[in-house]
Formats: sequence, structure tokens, C-alpha cells
Amino acid sequence: MTTYAGIDLHSNNIFLAVIDHKNKRLFDKRLPNSLSVIKDALQPYKQTLAGIAVESTFNWYWLVDGLKEGGYKMHLSNPAATKQYEGIKHSNDRSDAFWLAHMLLLGILPEGYIYPKAQRPTRDLLRRRLLYVRQRTTHILSLKSMISRSLGQNMSANTVKRLIPEDARRIFDHEHLILAGSHAIATIGFLSSQIKSIEKEVMQCAKLKPEFTGLLTMPGIGNILAMTIMFELGDIRRFPKAGNYASYCRCVKSEKISNNKRKGSGNRKNGNKYLSWAYVEAANAAINHYPAAQRFYNRKAARTNKIVARKALANKMARASFYILRDQLAYNESKMFA
Repeated sequence: MTTYAGIDLHSNNIFLAVIDHKNKRLFDKRLPNSLSVIKDALQPYKQTLAGIAVESTFNWYWLVDGLKEGGYKMHLSNPAATKQYEGIKHSNDRSDAFWLAHMLLLGILPEGYIYPKAQRPTRDLLRRRLLYVRQRTTHILSLKSMISRSLGQNMSANTVKRLIPEDARRIFDHEHLILAGSHAIATIGFLSSQIKSIEKEVMQCAKLKPEFTGLLTMPGIGNILAMTIMFELGDIRRFPKAGNYASYCRCVKSEKISNNKRKGSGNRKNGNKYLSWAYVEAANAAINHYPAAQRFYNRKAARTNKIVARKALANKMARASFYILRDQLAYNESKMFA
């Protein structure tokens, strides 16, 4: 007899369900988030378990890693794609867990990628860097806005980054503005130091894999962006086509069409938001420094708008990087902007 298990994971407990190959329910119970307790509950089925499906929630690392090390075959399900029929009258954790096991039995479980455990800490460190970059940008824009309101002047972001707290007294003429400005400048400086510290650590402890060095030949992609793409992507071979990769990077349109009419949008958040950010950042850099990218962006912006044009360029870069990574090619401008 072959068995299948589904786990509905929460912040402080799980609901475990086990079925057999005929979809007969063998076991179901709510358990605390204790690896030893969960292993004890699974022990009677260990020899027959074909796999365990776990929802990809925010806290899956400890559970999936622990059960994999215990010899279980793990499957990470995509919560956005494993919803039950919306017409059912009642559902709960028990039904959700059995639904995961049932889809695993049928072989139709939409699975997420279980990123290698050894590389996860570095990836999460780069994600922390991105958080600091976004926070710094927020403070820079806020300070620029305050300067524009108070003085009618525009100060570039690079100039703002070079300010020190004492400069606030030179810029503003009111004590409250001076205090707000000095705090903003100090915060920007602190975040910049944390960003540089993370970049230094990542560059010292990690190196680009040979198959990812081709990314450095692309416009707008430097060492940090290439590192980000490498640690977020994992293995390019898990994507059959360039379009699948671009979709994973959130670089394609999300819309629902019926009778040639737009009926709304699909799941825009399906994919990797960090890869989406990386390619948009690369597109911004390419627009500023590479004529071919500038021409493409300007043509697209003239027909649509700047946001769509920037995303279209990011889509082109994601597709180009797919071939660079899969086929180990160098960047070819004539192919990308044919």
C-alpha cells in the first residue's frame, strides 16, 4: 500500500493528513510545530509514504528541511494554485490538508521550488539588502520632497547620499526642519553603511558560478545584481522556455480575456518579486547608459507610458538572460534589439 500526506502549516501548529492510494483517509490530527512530534506521527507510515505535500507559507524552512533530513520525500505546494473549488460550502485546515494529499496522489500538485538549504542564508542576506535599499530610497525621496517644499529647489539623489547630518543646518532655516532633515540624513547614512556591509560580506563569501558570469556582459547588470539573480534563480533548467522564466520574473502581462474583451487581471504576484526587482533595476541602468536600450525604451514609452516601457525592457532582459544562462552565450545586442 502506498500512502500520501498533506500538511497545512501555520505559525504555531500544523494539520497533518494521510491517505492511501485509494484516497481512503488513514490519519488526521492537529499537531504543534515540533519536528519530533511530527516525525513520531509520521513514523507508522514512513515505509509506505510516497511523498508529503507542504504549503509554501512564510515559515516552511524548518519543516521541509527537517523532514527531508529524516528521509521523507517533500513537495512544496504553491498556495495560489492549490485552492479548492470555490463553490464548496465549508472548508477548514483538515479539508485543506487532505486536499494537498489528494492532489499529490493524483499527480497534479502545483509545486514550488525547494531552494538548496546551503545557499538560502546568502540569498536571504541579499534580500535583507534589498529591504534596506528600498527603505533608503523612501527616506531619500522624503528628504528631496521636504527640500523642494521648503526651498523650491531640486536636489539629486546622489547629492542627498553625500550629505552629513550637520548639512541640515546649512540647508534649512527652522529648528524643526533642521531636526527632521538631520534625522533623515543620518538614517540614509546608516542604511547606506548597512548596504555596503552586506555587499562586502556577500562578495567575500560567494562567487558567481561559471554559468552565471555571462550575465555580466548584459547592459545594466553588475556584480550585485548578478549575485541576486544567481541566488534567486537556482537552476535555469527548471524553466522549459524563456517565456516561463520571464513569467517567473513577473515581467509579463497578467490579464483575463473573454470574447476578445479584457475581463480583469490574473495573479500578478505569481512569481519571484526579487527577480522582478533585479531586472527592473537592470533596465533602469541600461536606459541611462546604453543607447540601444535607450532607443527601445523611448519608442515603447512614446506608444504607451514610461512604466510599461521600463517593464517591457525588463522582459527583454529576462528573456535574453535565459538564453545566456541556458546556452552559455555572451550578450548579443543585435539579437536582443532585433
